[in-house]
Amino acid sequence: MPFQDHRDFIETLKKTGDLIEVTKEVDWDLEAGAISRRMYEIGGPSIWFKKVKDYPEGFSLYNGSLGTWRRVAISLELPPETPVREIYRTYEERLEKPIDPVIVEKTKAPCKENILLSDQLDLYRFPAPMIHEGDGGRYIGTWDLVVTKDPETGWTNWGMYRFMVHNKRWLAGWPQPTSQLAHQMKKYYLPRNQPMPLALVIGADPIAHMVATAPFRLGEDEAKFAGALRKKPIELVKCETCDLFVPAHSEIVIEGEIPTDQIVPDGPFGEYPGYRSGTMAEGVGFRVKAITYRNNPILTMIALGVPIDDSSIAASLTAGIAMKRGLRHRGIPVVDVFVPPEGVTHLIYISVKKGGAQITKEVLDYFTARRVMVSKVIVLDEDVDIFDSGQVLHAFATKCHPGRGIVVEHYEGRANSLTPCYSPKERERLKGASVAFDATWPLEWPQEIVPIKASFKTIYSKEIQERVIQNWKSYGFK
Repeated sequence: MPFQDHRDFIETLKKTGDLIEVTKEVDWDLEAGAISRRMYEIGGPSIWFKKVKDYPEGFSLYNGSLGTWRRVAISLELPPETPVREIYRTYEERLEKPIDPVIVEKTKAPCKENILLSDQLDLYRFPAPMIHEGDGGRYIGTWDLVVTKDPETGWTNWGMYRFMVHNKRWLAGWPQPTSQLAHQMKKYYLPRNQPMPLALVIGADPIAHMVATAPFRLGEDEAKFAGALRKKPIELVKCETCDLFVPAHSEIVIEGEIPTDQIVPDGPFGEYPGYRSGTMAEGVGFRVKAITYRNNPILTMIALGVPIDDSSIAASLTAGIAMKRGLRHRGIPVVDVFVPPEGVTHLIYISVKKGGAQITKEVLDYFTARRVMVSKVIVLDEDVDIFDSGQVLHAFATKCHPGRGIVVEHYEGRANSLTPCYSPKERERLKGASVAFDATWPLEWPQEIVPIKASFKTIYSKEIQERVIQNWKSYGFK
């Protein structure tokens, strides 16, 4: 059965050895963040901080939901040791069968166990952590799910955006200008001078958060894809103060609106590329109108930084499959796409059935023409296992010609405002160079001059391969 909520997931992680419960009191001010960051960097388990300084028993912090491929596999109800390639395949297959969500009554929604309105509102009631030294404030929204709605079509969008506590009743957010939240704001709410309703969800089930990171197309409903990945409808419940629906089993839901005439300072923050995001800047203000939460609420967080962590792994999976679908739709003979977590979506590996300079150019054109913010692409022949970075590095070193094998799109592509290598001016303009490395054999080469790879599968006959495999144990090998 799919995980109904984060608590079910936590119980399973206990059994698989992928969770550590910390019962010693931990300070929300940097200590929890520092512990969590170090745990990512040694590839350790997720952490449940059961006792947080200055907060009553039952108000806890949890970091690292999907911080390893093991935990992603578990979230999809696959064996923990499932290879990354198989995780990708399962994710892609399940997306083909969207399942509509179901609406439940408020009395059946755990997130409605406590409801705060008016004078009761106080964001400091929850142990929002100061995650990194140098952050602009305490970030309550990191591993979250943000719900907004298109007022004309009714399309509901889920995204993952950071939100910092400004005071008891205000948050500061920073949705990237190219995000779907920003698209809805600029297209519908700002021209009408109309506040934008928003729900900030903390601690939904792990699949819901994964889906919130995914680059689905405008108009696609993430709740349906969450159902597809869970193989069961996700349960939603209506908010108290607006016409938005949120996962009913969430830990905390913060309802409110983004006024069109309010600017609130946000940041800096240690962001997903692994660097601090500049200085404090103008963010969107989020006026809180209601808070609902479960008894003994668990505040999910992510101590973002150098990969690998929840963000880089979730984005690897969701972005990789989205790019594969898009490239195939464009007619490019793609075999597989892998977004290595270490590349934090700035580097992509793509294998194709037919390579060459023209295909590489078409791949790069796809990325620069779309809303996809990728700056480096390596195109490889299908005999390279792109989920094996050693094979990719070997192909890149031996097959990418240092002259004709590099295709650069000069300052025409859409730049990511968080990409460290772009200058401040490039990040401000959202325009920057993109490059593709052609690590495929040129199509014009006759087959007889294409070098034969000296590997077990390619340089030996099938007869020899089968003989060696059949006799492996008799040779004395395991």
